[in-house]
Amino acid sequence: MLRCPICGREYEDHGKMRCDCGEPLEFEPFRGRTHAGKSVWERFREFLPVEPDLNLSLGEGDTPLVKSRLGKELGVRLHLKNETVNPTWSFKDRGTFLGILAAMKFGYRKVGTVSTGNMAASVAAYAARAGLKAYILVSSSIAPEKITQIAAYGSEIIKVEGPYGELYYKSLEAGEREGIYFINSDNPFRIEGYKTISFEIAEEMSPDYVIVPTSSGGLIRGIIKGFLELRDSGLVGELPTFIAVQAEGCSPVHRAFIEGKSRVERFKNPHTVAHAIENPYPPSGNAVLKLLRETGGFTAAVNDREILKAREELAREGLFVQPASATGIAAVKRLAGEGRIEEGAKVVSILTGSGLKALPATGPGKVRECGIEGIESCLV
Repeated sequence: MLRCPICGREYEDHGKMRCDCGEPLEFEPFRGRTHAGKSVWERFREFLPVEPDLNLSLGEGDTPLVKSRLGKELGVRLHLKNETVNPTWSFKDRGTFLGILAAMKFGYRKVGTVSTGNMAASVAAYAARAGLKAYILVSSSIAPEKITQIAAYGSEIIKVEGPYGELYYKSLEAGEREGIYFINSDNPFRIEGYKTISFEIAEEMSPDYVIVPTSSGGLIRGIIKGFLELRDSGLVGELPTFIAVQAEGCSPVHRAFIEGKSRVERFKNPHTVAHAIENPYPPSGNAVLKLLRETGGFTAAVNDREILKAREELAREGLFVQPASATGIAAVKRLAGEGRIEEGAKVVSILTGSGLKALPATGPGKVRECGIEGIESCLV
């Protein structure tokens, strides 16, 4: 059964994606027990809305939870959930896997998505794996290096002129007419895939805080839903405090939260180095606000300088991430400094995507030149 997290209306049609009130739908909470299994899909299969066909898996999930050296400096026990090691280098693969399984269950031979980065590459890759035709709708201003990542999988890439914020809704309408199953940012099956991050974290530790870079809102919805299901199934005790972090240059969820509003408003003139979370009007924004207030969570926003500094510090630990991933670390630094995260707290920050997704933001780095005869003098 699908239900609307805002108005509560229920639907039996598992192929429906949004409520008649305009809000994103989600599956009713699952309760279950864990099983032995190598993959998270096997261990938590009772919590999934579709039977996982591992023949279509590319090895997504079961990502490492890495202890960070930065925690000692900040006075917290900091762990990083490294989603950059998924098959297409971002957390999107978890949701895409279930979305592709759903499309096949419903009899679709064509899938699509609206994205300019991580989700586009993910849907293209998993569609190729399943032998489905993929249509990737992108903004007309998309960077050429992003096109290269998507095109490698043989999908149909379509640059769309016009307001990118409206494309999400237009794609759903066109998909219904043309028989294309759009696996967009808050597709209900995506949310179910994202909650497996919570399951894996809970297998290793009981965090006090979970910090999530937030754009459309699907990821944090999934993570909160996962912990709620674990609690209601008696598999964990207290919930962690959830923190949705955004870039100051595009922070509609944060702005609505601190102003006490129940609905997000379009963020005017968005601009941030964290392009992967630069969504001025997030389709799951209202649902995120409601979830945070119901669970005692809150929001944070960090500026581009803080983001790039955090990205550099993660690289010094051997973790090369896109700027959006670094927003969580920037937020930990700010919140710990303000005392909003207490000393000694167990904190998990989600690293959402690889730095290979955003090479122009990296810069050329420092490179020296040396003749072969004088190599010894250069090694000092």
